Amino acid sequence: MPDGQPAHHKPEACAFVIFGATGDLTHRLVIPSLYNLAASGLLPDPFCVVGVTRRPMESRALRDGFLKGLHEFATRRVDDRIAEKLLECVTAVAADPAEPESFGGLKQQLEKLEAARNTGGNRLFYLATPPNAFAPIARELGRTGLVKEDGRAWRRLVVEKPFGTDLASAEALNAKLLKILDEHQIYRIDHYLGKETVQNILVLRFANGMFEPIWNRHHIDHVQIMVDENLGVGHRGNFYDQTGALRDMVPNHLFQLLSLVAMEPPARFDAHTVRTEKAEVLQAIQVPTAAEALRNSVRGQYTAGSVDGEEIIDYRRINDVGPDSITETFAALKLTIDNWRWAGVPFYLRTGKALGHKRTEVAIKFRQAPLSMFACTPVEKLAENYLVVGIAPNEGITLQFNTKVPGPAVMASGVEMKFRYKDYFKAEPSTGYETLIYDCMIGDNILFQRADGVEAGWRAVQPFLDAWKKAGADGLEFYAAGSQGPEGAFDLMKRDGRKWRTLDP
Repeated sequence: MPDGQPAHHKPEACAFVIFGATGDLTHRLVIPSLYNLAASGLLPDPFCVVGVTRRPMESRALRDGFLKGLHEFATRRVDDRIAEKLLECVTAVAADPAEPESFGGLKQQLEKLEAARNTGGNRLFYLATPPNAFAPIARELGRTGLVKEDGRAWRRLVVEKPFGTDLASAEALNAKLLKILDEHQIYRIDHYLGKETVQNILVLRFANGMFEPIWNRHHIDHVQIMVDENLGVGHRGNFYDQTGALRDMVPNHLFQLLSLVAMEPPARFDAHTVRTEKAEVLQAIQVPTAAEALRNSVRGQYTAGSVDGEEIIDYRRINDVGPDSITETFAALKLTIDNWRWAGVPFYLRTGKALGHKRTEVAIKFRQAPLSMFACTPVEKLAENYLVVGIAPNEGITLQFNTKVPGPAVMASGVEMKFRYKDYFKAEPSTGYETLIYDCMIGDNILFQRADGVEAGWRAVQPFLDAWKKAGADGLEFYAAGSQGPEGAFDLMKRDGRKWRTLDP
């Protein structure tokens, strides 16, 4: 069977500079991803890691912290020889944008390390920091010339989500970054695009001649994009209460899935062309009026309940969440795309916390075939025709269709054909960041958002944010933790004569 491991080339030598080196994101995802790349022979050689901390720290202490985190969060067995080789090149350097002179020290130390390690001056700066630090760090990197390209070495900046909190803030952040760097230097990272099944949407659509002819309004009834989480907010009350489900998930994760499903076929498979098509489909999302936004959306907040036998407290009782908070932990939207391919085809999006099941999937519902031939078969016995791309927890593709039941009478019943990644491909478990970090190092930004795509996403979401803010507590529904979400989400589909796809047992 195929092992799913195509040959890759090593990136050019570089320095990997992590801001927020002592933070959770670095320990949980960035360092384990670098380890997995090292284990696969896909890190540059020469290579060095610079961990930037706000206060002075010994390099040995930083290495020890990375090693401890690696053993805790690694997705595969840790080989001590590989880990030691990776972490041997880690150097701690203190720099804080609140103290601009510290960036002069960072530049001096980085240049010394580059000379000693022979990295050629190539630099990848990774902002694993809170969003309010993005612009100040970029400002200091620009002021000190650390990200200036001179034709001999490349300089790139990786920016984590969330990229802005609304349309105005996203536009402002883009403007600040683009005064310092060119667009090709900026890598706005979304870990969803590191998932194999997400990337496979492109291959499924454009490498199979059987799908493209029916991928349009003539054959597709509607599309469902669902990111249901069974975990509550946990200890992230302060962040989450200022953000909410809509801001946290829709302009980035869900819209990345939507754009891959709905984009036009790119003329070429390169970053500029693919990102242009993705941005154009987001720009084609119909911008609703305030009344339409309220009618075509549902927001909910979870109350106390139980998920898989674990008790979850009321959202409003979480630390740093107000007792009268109206922040949504569940959001559902109905969107339409104003173009030739998708006119009249609704896209239903939903995401929520503390739901009864964990599920991330894209479900393409095809139009129903005429039923007069099979009048002897009750309509409710016929399966709906779905093509389902499962992203988590079951990665794979399912096709649901009808076939004849064995016996003398012609009776139809629904069946499924399933493809599971784990059954067909041998692949080591990953964090989802490996592909993205590797692409940053080789300069391939096809899986990263461009400024116009980010702003198009926020432009589509902004009317819902504005309408909900004006409505206040009116319209906020409550649902018990462990349930399937607020009733309004089901009514949103029911009034169109549709329903959410039920989970596999």
